[in-house]
Amino acid sequence: MVRQPAQQMTRPSAKLLKWYDRHRRVLPWRAAPGDRADPYHVWLSEIMLQQTTVATVGRYFAEFLEKWPTVNDLAAAKLDEVLHAWQGLGYYARARNLHKCARVVAGELNGAFPGTEAQLLKLPGVGPYTAGAIAAIAFNRPASPVDGNIERVVARLFAVDEELPAAKSRIRELARGLTPKKRPGDHVQAAMDLGATVCTPKKPACAICPLSADCAAFAAGEPETYPRKPPKAERPTRRGYAYWISDGNGSILLRRRAEEGLLGGMMEVPSSIWEEGDWQSDKALAAAPLRAPRELPGMVRHTFTHFHLELRVLAGRSKGKPDGVWCPVDRFGDHALPTVMKKVVRHALNHAG
Repeated sequence: MVRQPAQQMTRPSAKLLKWYDRHRRVLPWRAAPGDRADPYHVWLSEIMLQQTTVATVGRYFAEFLEKWPTVNDLAAAKLDEVLHAWQGLGYYARARNLHKCARVVAGELNGAFPGTEAQLLKLPGVGPYTAGAIAAIAFNRPASPVDGNIERVVARLFAVDEELPAAKSRIRELARGLTPKKRPGDHVQAAMDLGATVCTPKKPACAICPLSADCAAFAAGEPETYPRKPPKAERPTRRGYAYWISDGNGSILLRRRAEEGLLGGMMEVPSSIWEEGDWQSDKALAAAPLRAPRELPGMVRHTFTHFHLELRVLAGRSKGKPDGVWCPVDRFGDHALPTVMKKVVRHALNHAG
């Protein structure tokens, strides 16, 4: 069931915009009041902000703009340079698609981002939310993107009882109904700011919320229970082995992961398949691409979005002619190593001698 606020739907948007004009956040990628947002800045920030906090993204955004001030500059960069600059933001498929998209915009579109959702959706790595955000914020189109903050604001405003993710389509529909024809870009950013600073997941500041009089969840006295969410599923644990392969002269073997899939295109310390189940040390030792492998004490633990990972590290000299590159330990910083592999490196250096 969806309970409608008492006031007409034109009123919450007007209140929200009035609040935004006084309380808008100052963000590195956000245009000043009255100025038009740069589509490159909006696109870059929205890609970075997926699964990442505003506090984290600020530094990366500034560094990217310093290295690549325009989309044409980013398109001219090498993928490894982009992946290296992306280290720490995670979800590296975003970085690969960022680079692909920059090349499409620079090469096929003469450096200009398209201004409609339909056209934006044709770009690599741009989904419905990102297309809507760019269209609204950069081009002031009446688009209604729904991120986590907007989802929470709308779900509470209308007290949407259906659980996520099934409720998402209804929430998007309600968000479209709230979007005004005038200042749709500001409206989107206002809803984002409200969710981030007032209508927070825990202990929302309803007393200072400009929409409290219209909010069905507030009227019911249970805003924190929205949006409705099912119980979290327990993350499974996958296990595997990382191979610390030495050439005997101070260099360690690194290899590039396949383009598709988790950590695609990133450099790694070679490893086995990561799978659920018990440790199979004898089998792993026999299959290791090492001469006389020895297992280092302890293990490396890392958590991804959907699973926990435990890696044991086998060290030794290379067996045969392995694929990859030999890298001196003091040059590891030249490569885009994901966080889990940096943990493997630290573990190996501490225990391999």
